[in-house]
Amino acid sequence: MMQEKLTEKALDLLKQLISIQSFSSEEDKTADAIQEWFKEFDISFERIHNNVFAKNKFWDDSKPTLLLNSHHDTVKPNKAYTKDPFHPHIEDGKLYGLGSNDAGGCLVSLLATFSHFFEQENLNHNILMVASVEEESAGENSLRGLLPHLPEIDVAIVGEPTLMDLAIAEKGLIVFDAVVKGTPSHAAHPNNDNSIYNTIEVLEWFKNYKFEKTSEALGDVKMTVTQINAGSQHNVVPAQVELVIDVRVNDAYTNQEIADLLKAEAPCELQERGLKLNSSKIDKNHALVQSGIALGRQTYGSPTLSDQAALTCQSLKLGPGDSTRSHSADEYIYVHEIEEGIDLYIKILEGFLKKT
Repeated sequence: MMQEKLTEKALDLLKQLISIQSFSSEEDKTADAIQEWFKEFDISFERIHNNVFAKNKFWDDSKPTLLLNSHHDTVKPNKAYTKDPFHPHIEDGKLYGLGSNDAGGCLVSLLATFSHFFEQENLNHNILMVASVEEESAGENSLRGLLPHLPEIDVAIVGEPTLMDLAIAEKGLIVFDAVVKGTPSHAAHPNNDNSIYNTIEVLEWFKNYKFEKTSEALGDVKMTVTQINAGSQHNVVPAQVELVIDVRVNDAYTNQEIADLLKAEAPCELQERGLKLNSSKIDKNHALVQSGIALGRQTYGSPTLSDQAALTCQSLKLGPGDSTRSHSADEYIYVHEIEEGIDLYIKILEGFLKKT
C-alpha cells in the first residue's frame, strides 16, 4: 500500500483509539481496534492480556529481531481539560484527545511502518510489532510481563514522543521511602528530639548530595524529595516523619549501586520500592542510530521513563509528538508530526534493514 494511504489509515485509527477509554488495565476495546488493523492488512497476530503483536511475513529464526513497540493505555485526564478528552478533532492542524501524543501517534505510526515492511523479503532483521498495555502503570501485564512470550529481541525502537529525534539513553528510576525518627511528646513540653526539626538536616542532605559519576548522554543522577508526611494533631510531636525520594538514574550506575550507596550514606532510614526500572541506552555507533543521524536527526538523553526499562537489549526511544505535552490538559499532536513520523520511521528502517 502506498505510504500516503497508510498515513491516512493511521490517522483514522488514532482518532478511533482516542475515542475509546483505555486507562491502564482497561485496554480491551483499544486492543480490539488494533486487531482490526492487522485483519485489514491480512497480518496474522496474537493477543495476550490485551497486548497485540505480530511478526513480519518472512520471519526467519536465524536472523536477529528488531522490536517496534508502543503502548495503547493512557493516564486519566486531569481536571484542567477544557476539551472532551475522548472527542478526537482537528483544530489548526492539531489532533486533540487523550493519548494522542502519549503515545497514540507513535503507536499508529509504528503500525503503519510495520505494515509497510510486512511483505518485504530478505531483510537483515526480523520485525516484531508489539502494541502493549499498562505502560503508564508499569503493570504486571505490560511489556515486561509479555516478554517471556516473545522471541528473543536484539534491538528495539520504543515509540514515545521525541519530536523524531533519537533518544539514545533513558534515565532509570528508583523510588525510596525514608523515615526520620524522633521522640514523640506533648507540644507544650520541651523536646530536643523533634522528628520534624530533625528532618530539616535530612532535607538539606538530600538537596545538596552529589553523585560522582556523570553521563555524556544523561548528565547527572537527579534526586528529588517529592513527598513529606507527619503528624496527626496540633498538640502532638510525631514520632517520625515519612519522606518519598524520586531518583532518576543515569547509565553510569545500576539501580542496585544507587540503592547500596544511599542506604549506606543517608542520615535516615531508607527502603527502595523496587530496582527493576534501570536506565537504558544504545551505542551511538549502532547502525539503527547512524541511519537516523544520516537523515539529520539529533541524539539526546531522555529524562523520562518508558517501556525501555523492561528491555535488556539495546533500545532507541523515537517517535512523533513532544514529551512535554504528555499528561497535560487538552493533549494534542500535530497531524504533520504523524505524517513526518511515518516517513522518517520508514526511511530510518530502510537504512537499517538492508536486504541480505
